[in-house]
Order: sequence, then C-alpha cells, then structure tokens
Amino acid sequence: MQIKDKTLLITGGTGSFGTAVLRKFMDTDHFKEIRIFSRDEKKQDDMRNQFKNDKLKFYIGDVRDYKSVEPATRGVDYIFHAAALKQVPSCEFFPMQAVKTNVEGTQNVIDAAVQNHVKKVICLSTDKAAYPINAMGISKAMMEKVAIAASRNVNDTVVCLTRYGNVMASRGSVIPLFVKQIKNRDSITITDPNMTRFLMSLEEAVDLVLFAFEHGNPGDLFVNKAPAGTIGDLAQALKEMFKADNPVKIIGTRHGEKLYETLCTREEMIKAEDMGDFYRIPADNRDLNYAQYFSEGTEDISKIEDYHSHNTQQQDVEGMKKLLMKLPLIRKEVLGEDNIMQYPD
Repeated sequence: MQIKDKTLLITGGTGSFGTAVLRKFMDTDHFKEIRIFSRDEKKQDDMRNQFKNDKLKFYIGDVRDYKSVEPATRGVDYIFHAAALKQVPSCEFFPMQAVKTNVEGTQNVIDAAVQNHVKKVICLSTDKAAYPINAMGISKAMMEKVAIAASRNVNDTVVCLTRYGNVMASRGSVIPLFVKQIKNRDSITITDPNMTRFLMSLEEAVDLVLFAFEHGNPGDLFVNKAPAGTIGDLAQALKEMFKADNPVKIIGTRHGEKLYETLCTREEMIKAEDMGDFYRIPADNRDLNYAQYFSEGTEDISKIEDYHSHNTQQQDVEGMKKLLMKLPLIRKEVLGEDNIMQYPD
C-alpha cells in the first residue's frame, strides 16, 4: 500500500496508541501529514513539544460533535479511530457517556469519512466487546456493530476493525498502578489473583492496526493471538523484579469485571481465518431476508470453543518477567534507562 504522500488522522491521538503510532512513523517518509484529533489541549501541546515535527497537525474537537469531526477529515486518506471511553468502572456509573463517545462518536467519524471520501477507517475495539457484561464492553460491541453495518453500505470508504486485549503499561492499566504501589511501599491491591488477562505490548497493538490497514476488507475484524496470565502472577513478577516485599491485598472484583476476557467468541471462531499471528473475522453480510436462516443452522458451532484468556498460551511468573522487561516503563524503573520514551500518563 502506497502511503508516502497520504494523510493519516488519529482520533484520540494523544493517548497511548496515538503516541506509539507517531513513534513508528514520525521519522520516516510514511505519510506526508499526520493529524491528531482530541479534546485535550494540554496533551496536544505536550505532544507538539515532544515531537517538534512539521508534518504533525493538531485538531481540537470531540468525536461526539460531528461539526468538529468533519473538518478534520477533509483531505484525509486514512483514519485510525482510537477515541473512546475505556475505563470499566467509570463507564459502569455513566453508561450514557460511553454510548455518546463509543457508539455515536464512531458513527460521526464514519459519516465524516464517507462525506470526505476517506479511503479506509480502522476502528479500535476491545476484548470486552466479546460477550460483554459491562457498559464499556457493551458500548464497544455496539461500536463494532455500527462499523460493520456501515461497511455494508458505503462504496468508496473501507471500514474495518481491530480487537485486542489489555495493553501492558498503557494509561489506566494495572502495571503502572502496581509499580507505583511498590515504589511507595504500599499494599499491592489485587481484585482476584486468579483473574486472567491477555498480555500485549503497545507495539503489538499498533502492529495489529497496521495489519488491518494493509489487509482489511469492508467489515473485517482482526484479532491478534496473544498470551495471557493471572493478575496474581503479574503482581508476583513485579515484586521479584523490584526485589520488593510489599504485602498483597485482595480487594475483590470491581463493577463489571470478568474472571477472564474473550477475544473471539465461538460464533466468530467458526468463520475466523487463521492468518498466522492474527485472526481475520469476516463480516456477516446476510440481509434482512431472515426466512432462509430459520431453516438452516450451523452444526459445528456447539463444538467450537471461544478464544479467551483462560485457554490461550499462559505465562508463568518467569514468562511475565520476560514480557515486562520489554516495556519502556519497566526498563526505566528497573534498569534506569532514562532515554526510553514512556507511555503517556
């Protein structure tokens, strides 16, 4: 795909994902212009001073407001749609805010992209959208439905999706919290030590989006194959790496949390295409002529298992340490490598 002279827009671009994309492309000849669209002028100013690059352009706005999104998409070739409300507890207490940003905001981005003939929109989703039990996951599941529905009805703009699990050490994740508690000699607060989560780096999340960028067809959903581990082992790995003896405090499962996360449902796995490090899940493009589907089912669906964080490759404490040592935050705190750029706070 020729992207040298193209323009990229990243919604929610001042977050962890947008920063990682910029690190990948800023000093290359990929893209003549990268636009950052977000609400936070302070984070935009920090990013402007951090990168100091003329091909980086900033747009203040909110995906909830179509009139702020549409001008930002004029002249854009590709969009990475990362803007979202992502915190499970806050979405649980304010579910309509999750709907406005994650669902209506996504529709606004897609509508603006279609209006301005953007070539491809890649919407970023989460494992919590598979069999969702909390408001954040439900809003992201609806986001996926909005994107797939749009993909059926537009000709010039390809709309596809990625879905990935927890990004290690990203903003709001548990690793920075554990590190802070260890350094402050506080108790390490764990919801449930047997809770499992997928483990992937921010770079792997970016690679997944770039794979979708290269290979995505309308309505495709891409999922990366990721290892997982328990929260208890994660805390123990960090304690050993920091040579810490902090006590562990079990605080119980929070609002809307699952024991394990699902990246692909069994209904998706039955049609998933194995692409090596990724799964491609094509869109269901059946129409509203339901009669044929009442009489024909899928025999094998009950034999297929979900792809979730309990049945994927499991990392023990030593495996966790190897994964953690790849993270800039951990390398800085453990090895003192101050020159490694951190994920944004």
